[in-house]
Amino acid sequence: MTQHVTDTVPGEAPTPASPRREWWRDAVIYQVYPRSFADSNGDGIGDLPGIRARLPYLRKLGVDAVWLSPFYASPQADGGYDVADYRTVDPMFGTLSDAYDLVHDAHALGLRIIVDLVPNHCSDQHEWFRQALREGPGSPLRDRFHFRPGKGAEGELPPNDWESIFGGPAWTRVTEPDGTPGEWYLHLFAPEQPDFNWDHPAVHDEFRSILRFWLDLGVDGFRVDVAHGLVKAAGLPDVGHDEQVKLLGTRPVPYFDQDGVHDIYRSWRRILDEYTGERIAVAEAWTPTVERSALYLRPDELHQAFNFDYLGTGWNAAELREVIDRSLRAMNAVHAPATWVLSNHDVVRHSTRLAEGDPARGLRRARAATLLMLGLPGSAYIYQGEELGLPEVVDLPDELRQDPAFFRSTGQDGTRDGCRVPIPWSGQVPPFGFSAVEGGPTWLPQPTDWKDLTVEAQEGDATSTLEFYRSALAVRREHPALGAGRQITWLDGPEGVLAFRRDSEDGSFVCTVNLTDAPVMLSTPGALLLASADVQPGAETTALPGECAVWWAA
Repeated sequence: MTQHVTDTVPGEAPTPASPRREWWRDAVIYQVYPRSFADSNGDGIGDLPGIRARLPYLRKLGVDAVWLSPFYASPQADGGYDVADYRTVDPMFGTLSDAYDLVHDAHALGLRIIVDLVPNHCSDQHEWFRQALREGPGSPLRDRFHFRPGKGAEGELPPNDWESIFGGPAWTRVTEPDGTPGEWYLHLFAPEQPDFNWDHPAVHDEFRSILRFWLDLGVDGFRVDVAHGLVKAAGLPDVGHDEQVKLLGTRPVPYFDQDGVHDIYRSWRRILDEYTGERIAVAEAWTPTVERSALYLRPDELHQAFNFDYLGTGWNAAELREVIDRSLRAMNAVHAPATWVLSNHDVVRHSTRLAEGDPARGLRRARAATLLMLGLPGSAYIYQGEELGLPEVVDLPDELRQDPAFFRSTGQDGTRDGCRVPIPWSGQVPPFGFSAVEGGPTWLPQPTDWKDLTVEAQEGDATSTLEFYRSALAVRREHPALGAGRQITWLDGPEGVLAFRRDSEDGSFVCTVNLTDAPVMLSTPGALLLASADVQPGAETTALPGECAVWWAA
């Protein structure tokens, strides 16, 4: 049943203090995975009151906005990305009043709140889908999804060759009300996540209503899940390839990045622009090129898109320089901000990914990568726990894993649970302050050696990763040449070193990054602002340690 907040007046929700014009162009946005952030009631699962209680921590960290992964009513077949009711908070996370209070408190602290929106698919427990199954073939509700007869003499084969992102066919056959095998329905992800048919006007109407519901409650924007997937090619043609997941983001496929999605986002932009406070939408759009991603950000469409090309680039100076240049060119062409991201809830944490099997090197590279990312023009994303230097948890017992991809033979590699382990806040033993109950459970187990990585252990230690992030975000906010922008000037440097300059009317900034494992000598470009490792600047030259980044006031 949909919940209601009786004291929310449409169009009059509280807004953040000290608004900045086009704030998203340089915002640092912090992703919270609600199950794993803070547990207020001791059940082992993070919740909205837990997040609300930790908002002062995020304010002190120095971020501008908080993106919340889904907290809607859901059977949790895919971590909440299988939504049963888009206007209800799942009881495991709290109530709609809790959501309102969280937004209100965030605004009082000057933080904005972005919520996940999942428009490509819903849960098989969504009332539309349940009714479509109950009513059988010919039900008008089936037109709101992709139901099709099967191929073969008895309809025993899927309607086409599309594969699920999680592995296996993207089609599941239903048992009709009379008990006979029946039609098939499309699910590009898990079978519990049927895809909506965006050719149906009722789907458009429903999501415009959902947008308004949450905007009226006061949220500042939406992260649009699978933004590239809503529209499918006419006739649902075969792909003709049996390893389709390897094509994603590299070659066109008939179920992703169809041009028809842009009309949807133009209609959404008109709704966003009706509201005060500069509400935004951010596309999760896996496209073959960054230029295709930029099309989602034309002035009458969405505001930002995640830069997966950057996230997927390894520890290589030439490759990083190329993707930075390409990203800035593409975004400048549509007058949109570039975005930069190193980790999220779907990928291996970058402190592990950048140096598999070598935690110390991984953390060195992660800190340097953070300064590089935060020094670039545009907006940046931080995933919860990266400010603590948390590594990927790679040894979770199979019986505790919950990623649906883990249980399928093909598709994604099923390692997403390792970046979703609950955050350590304080103490010497699990749950490290994550739970309100001392010694309470956690939905995924925390490594015992995280006692040295808690917020409590790092706070006040100038050498800690937490204080490093706080310093970087403070400098980024204060230095006139950092934040929003459209270009950088590359500077000459030795092989394996990236160096660039940014200029403003009130000051200049230089970032130098040594991606090699050995020190290099560089001309000292100015006064040291911040370094990812110990650096002793000289008057004329400076030895830049291996796997280290430095910010300079030039």
